[in-house]
Amino acid sequence: MKYLDCVEVIVEKEKYAKYGVHKGMQGVIWLEENINGEWDVLFPQYGPKEDIAEISIKEEDLILLLNGMDAKVNEQIKSQFDKKS
Repeated sequence: MKYLDCVEVIVEKEKYAKYGVHKGMQGVIWLEENINGEWDVLFPQYGPKEDIAEISIKEEDLILLLNGMDAKVNEQIKSQFDKKS
């Protein structure tokens, strides 16, 4: 993985969920190098809305998206968790 690669979270972890990031969300690697096996990932929403989060994610908790990402997926997942609260 490298800077500006599109990725998807493949696990549900509390340490990500506390920032609003859940399994299936898609983001962009936002720094040029990983730190201790973790990448800084930006999770946007579609259009001019505020980003969901920018957090460190373990490389083994991500898969590379070869065809880009879709921020609408993030909004769909976010809305499912917003309803539970």
